[in-house]
Amino acid sequence: MEFIANAQLIFLLFVSASLRIVSDSSPIRFHYINPHNFTMPASSSSSASASAAHRSRSNPSISLLHRDAISGTTYPSRRHAVLDLVARDNARAEYLAKRLSSTSSYSYLPEDLGSEVVSGLDEGSGEYFVRVGVGSPPTDQYLVVDSGSDVIWVQCRPCEQCYAQTDPFFDPATSSSFSGVSCSSAICRMLSGTGCGDAGKCDYAVTYGDGSYTKGVLALETLTLGGTAVQGVAIGCGHRNSGLFVGAAGLLGLGWGPMSLVGQLGGAAGGVFSYCLASRGPGSNAGAGSLVLGRTEAVPVGAVWVPLVRNNQASSFYYVGLTGIGVGGERLPLQDGLFQLTEDGTGGVVMDTGTAVTRLPQEAYDALRDAFAGAMGTLPRAPGVSLLDTCYDLSGYASVRVPTVSFYFDQGAVLTLPARNLLVEVGGGVYCLAFAPSSSGISILGNIQQEGIQITVDSANGYVGFGPNTC
Repeated sequence: MEFIANAQLIFLLFVSASLRIVSDSSPIRFHYINPHNFTMPASSSSSASASAAHRSRSNPSISLLHRDAISGTTYPSRRHAVLDLVARDNARAEYLAKRLSSTSSYSYLPEDLGSEVVSGLDEGSGEYFVRVGVGSPPTDQYLVVDSGSDVIWVQCRPCEQCYAQTDPFFDPATSSSFSGVSCSSAICRMLSGTGCGDAGKCDYAVTYGDGSYTKGVLALETLTLGGTAVQGVAIGCGHRNSGLFVGAAGLLGLGWGPMSLVGQLGGAAGGVFSYCLASRGPGSNAGAGSLVLGRTEAVPVGAVWVPLVRNNQASSFYYVGLTGIGVGGERLPLQDGLFQLTEDGTGGVVMDTGTAVTRLPQEAYDALRDAFAGAMGTLPRAPGVSLLDTCYDLSGYASVRVPTVSFYFDQGAVLTLPARNLLVEVGGGVYCLAFAPSSSGISILGNIQQEGIQITVDSANGYVGFGPNTC
């Protein structure tokens, strides 16, 4: 099975800043890009948008916001914005390498989402945010979405020690639905680092790798998700928090565990959630992403399904069984087992919404880069930008031909990416390949490669689906 592009090569046509992708083999297939922005799908994707609107009437649907849409950060140039992205990305990739090489369930570091201890969202943590109402009546809060975490928590009053966030702190005293969890309850025992506090309430403490932490009480609370109130969700109400998720009020965990939002919804969501990551960059419709909870409406017809792989050493993360990579329709000659997850939890390919640039083992990256460069022919090279070392100056061209890149998965599924998931613009007509070598044996399928694709995670049955249309 093959998804999106079936051709060996695709064309990028640059005409007065417009962009179209065209297949060069029969049968001709077209993939349109918004004529005013490289990162946005064109109106030909309206059917997917209509489908998303239909879903939202049935199941909880939440706008998924890229940090560019809410941070208010301005840069002197596009290059400066890319350098900032790369700096955050390197920090996230290093964090994942450390966490996934450890048996600790919650060994976070403050760099995990590219954060620094400052106020506001200018330097804030996270790549994607959701707006969630906490309590009754709901207090709207920005939460960082993390597909590799099971914890849901927010900063709470009274705040003994809290970092600065964009919204007012949540006050449980003003919520009629807030109910502390007893330390004798099964919920309290599901999270490590819990104990009995005042009046027999369940205290929790999640300590991160550098000593940063969130501490408070576990509670059952109502979360309002896209207008749908979900009662009895177990959350951490943090009264002492330090060093993480600056700007956001806390974290919304979507990981593969019982304490994540999907795990807690259980039968209500069928163990399924679907997301479309918003485009990034100046002028893009960065608020157009979505997160949909639920089985019936979230599962797209015609999706390519790939088995999920469980890492028992880091069970919150979603791994996929990648077997190979292709460039221009030709599979690269890579050693067998290069992407395999080992029994001790090393290696493998993890899908991560917090990492932008896909990381590959050095051997795989070298082969991909060389094959891509060979297929690009004599197009003028440009200096690299930080870890993005394969760049081209396309400013003087009306049209260029770009090879496709394909991922080969277990059970024969093939995902072939359009150009907007391969190249990132760094300014002045310069485009760079959005792949990089991994500093460890772990491969990461980053969010640039996931953007605009309807992705469905069926954690109950152990599959991830890549939708047949861009969203």
